[in-house]
Amino acid sequence: MTERHRRRSSDDKSTLKERLSAWAEQLRAQAAKLPPGPQRNGLLMKARETDVSAHIDGWINSRGLQPPK
Repeated sequence: MTERHRRRSSDDKSTLKERLSAWAEQLRAQAAKLPPGPQRNGLLMKARETDVSAHIDGWINSRGLQPPK
């Protein structure tokens, strides 16, 4: 089974934010190996989107977030 389709095991204690950050780094590493062009730009865009997702997850799970009234 591929990494993408593997379910998280119960001993995997990483948070969503940590997994998203690691994925963004992998995308940047892949992009660094490519020449400038649409494929590289696509990977860099996906890395930025993943960073934003990690930031949103951190905000949603922060202790200071108040429920709507």
